[in-house]
Amino acid sequence: MFLSVCLYRRMWKCIPLFPHAAYMEWSCAIARRLLHDGLLKVHPEVSKAIAGQKAVVALESTIITHGMPYPHNLNCAKEVEQIVKEHSAVPATIGIIKGKMHVGLSESDLEYLAESKETLKVSRRDLPYVLSKGLSGGTTVSATIIAAHKAGIPLLVTGGIGGVHRDGQNTLDISSDLTEMGRTQVAVVSAGVKSILDIGRTLEYLETQGVCVATFGKTRDFPAFFIPKSGFQSPYNVTDEEEAAKLIANVHKFGQDSGVLIAVPIPEEQAASSLVIDNAIKQAVEEARDKGIQGKDVTPFILERIYEITQGLSLTTNIALIKNNAKVGSRIACALARQNTHGYNPPSLSSKGKGEAPAKPIVIGGCNVDYVIKVEHGEMMFGGPTNRSTVRQSIGGVGRNLADCLSRLGLNPLFISAIGSDINGDAILRFCSHMDTSAVSILPEHNTAVYCAVIAPSGELSLGLGDMDIHLQITAQYVSRFEEQIRSASFVCLDGNIPASTINYVCNVAKEHSVPVLFEPTDFSSACKPFETDSWKALTYTSPNLMELRAMNQALGLPVLTELPSVMDEVIDVALGMSRPLLKHLQCVIVTLGKHGVLLCSRSQDGAIPLQPRKAPQMSPSKLCAIHYPAISVRPEEMLNVSGAGDSLVAGLIAGLLTGQETHTCVRMGLLAASYSVRSLEAISTSISVNSVNPQRVIESVWPQPIYHHGSKAPTDREL
Repeated sequence: MFLSVCLYRRMWKCIPLFPHAAYMEWSCAIARRLLHDGLLKVHPEVSKAIAGQKAVVALESTIITHGMPYPHNLNCAKEVEQIVKEHSAVPATIGIIKGKMHVGLSESDLEYLAESKETLKVSRRDLPYVLSKGLSGGTTVSATIIAAHKAGIPLLVTGGIGGVHRDGQNTLDISSDLTEMGRTQVAVVSAGVKSILDIGRTLEYLETQGVCVATFGKTRDFPAFFIPKSGFQSPYNVTDEEEAAKLIANVHKFGQDSGVLIAVPIPEEQAASSLVIDNAIKQAVEEARDKGIQGKDVTPFILERIYEITQGLSLTTNIALIKNNAKVGSRIACALARQNTHGYNPPSLSSKGKGEAPAKPIVIGGCNVDYVIKVEHGEMMFGGPTNRSTVRQSIGGVGRNLADCLSRLGLNPLFISAIGSDINGDAILRFCSHMDTSAVSILPEHNTAVYCAVIAPSGELSLGLGDMDIHLQITAQYVSRFEEQIRSASFVCLDGNIPASTINYVCNVAKEHSVPVLFEPTDFSSACKPFETDSWKALTYTSPNLMELRAMNQALGLPVLTELPSVMDEVIDVALGMSRPLLKHLQCVIVTLGKHGVLLCSRSQDGAIPLQPRKAPQMSPSKLCAIHYPAISVRPEEMLNVSGAGDSLVAGLIAGLLTGQETHTCVRMGLLAASYSVRSLEAISTSISVNSVNPQRVIESVWPQPIYHHGSKAPTDREL
């Protein structure tokens, strides 16, 4: 009853509980489908740079459509992009062309925005209307932040941000730039706040929104767009690009939802006379008030009048400060890219042929909305009494979890799955915007899968309930649409949610083209699916727990224990014995042991277990062996969600394998990823990154020592 009431209340309200993004549920109804519905167009050069973890700089486009007269606007846009390129970064000017949000504009797109008289000034509020009507426009800082975040670009360069308008305490005229910076993890590099605004109140409002503000330079003097000093102070300063990049990186590591403002003072030699600018601003503001100009029309009017009053001086200064911001922003973006990969070999997957795109991994499996219910204390009571619990909603599914974690580790897998055309499906697409979901089928006649996990006070899974029928629609016929990608994949992961016929089809294609395959069973009933045919012999790896491993043995018709052991030494012996029949064809059985870590089982001549896929079967006599890696210790009170821990472990291990790491490093990457996820409210922790799971960053003494175990001589064909 308790479970039913919780689900009913939550479904009735139709409000997902995503802790870091609930604010977008209704205000971004259009944006949540941008990637999947083709509303977001990422330029190939930008997409390639993002996938390769290169430095990318987002650039807003209202400066083109509403900030400068033609042809100065076009020339400035081209020059700024060139400055970004000269500083070893990739420019991604963002704008809307005929109802499509473009991240990275072609030369013809730039010319269209610069010359057209029909373009709109588009902020967060305007996005749904402009996109739905197929209109064009320049994106303000707020709209550019949204697009950059969805495309995976962590840094944006602009001239000056919007702010609290003069007399804003009465009019409540406050730019959405400020609120967007307070709820999105994108760093903004600007020359402070436009000097036509109330700078003091703007800084106060940024503090209220939780935005970290730092001046770039040796002082904390906050700039005022045309002039380097506004008379106000930033809370902090960063002296160079490395320090700025470290500040931004720590926002991401900590999982903070708000962004960062790096305020870059215009060089003194390029600054305009403060007296000339102040007088022009006062005159322009009075004229705007007298003419009754309001809302988003105020800033363009005032800037144009300042340009006229100063006889072009403001435009010259404006162009100079934007170029300077582009130079500084590009250097910060490069430093940020270096810090994200420092001390760790980034993904470098070999191409199948000269001129072809690098091979990428593929994940085929389920995605669903998870309800995680954790009983607070004491023994769970059944038969009617209410168990005091916390209930949270998150996005899960074994396949989705694997794809999510691999994406956060820089491998950008293609995720093949199915969801319903409903609010839960919309939420999944929005939440997974950092992933390649182009192969996720949207089925109007089906419900998106829902899974409910009841977690005991100890942190262990006590009960699981699921509506998973849609996973049956991930058919071999649908997956065959992506056969070309499967043939050239660097790795394929299959989860047990998909039909056995789909597993059989993928295994046959992979075997024909020597593509390594990992099968991740979702429970002991799904673990049998590959063993319904000989398709299991095409697997390279599998990652069952002890119950799933027993089910695999049963499917092969082998005798198994009725009761599984609980003492660790016995667990390892039993796991090694049950792995024996699988290892005639599989290279490694990865037995997940929950809080006890992971056991690698394989056949080896010297006791070592190499994880890199073998190019040919091992023919010489070998012995059964296993290596037990204890888990990283996590206190019970820190354990928030175990639903994605095993998937994080496997994904971290795969990431190490695909980036050429040796076995110990691969496993340690997996254990680190798992330790992050069990302490996260989400199935896959948002703190997981190439940097955070780098074992070199953890003191060696922290790692529990692996324990080696050896079995008897490898079994004969008769024994198998």
